[in-house]
Amino acid sequence: MTQSLETVLRHLGVPGGRLAAPLATAAVAIAGVAYVGAVDPNQPGHYPTCPFLYLTGYYCPGCGSLRAVHALVHGNLGQALGKNPLTVVFVPYLLWAWVSWLHRSRTARPKGDPAPPWVIWTLLGVVIAFWVLRNLPGFAWLAP
Repeated sequence: MTQSLETVLRHLGVPGGRLAAPLATAAVAIAGVAYVGAVDPNQPGHYPTCPFLYLTGYYCPGCGSLRAVHALVHGNLGQALGKNPLTVVFVPYLLWAWVSWLHRSRTARPKGDPAPPWVIWTLLGVVIAFWVLRNLPGFAWLAP
């Protein structure tokens, strides 16, 4: 039996009703971003190596994301784009998605339809293309 995040938070005594889940998610995200901003991922020993990179020697789509977030926290957009441009491009979408979730929760609107299939397939295609291209010699600028 699965429970919604709202139900779990209510059992833990976290106030907020409908807003509990988006606010708890924001708190966890802010804490994670603050940690990555404070603890430099460019210094060895703080974060684990990407398992895909370790096993194959190739970069995954997420390689460089922690360093990109660290650079964004410190206001260095150029460096963030150099570490993982896909992460930098997706940050505004993630913020928009969270604000939409918060608004739906606040106004008690039902969850909308998921994105149309073509959007999901396009995003998947972009991620896979990024994954392949960043590992090709001519596209080394996409590698972290």
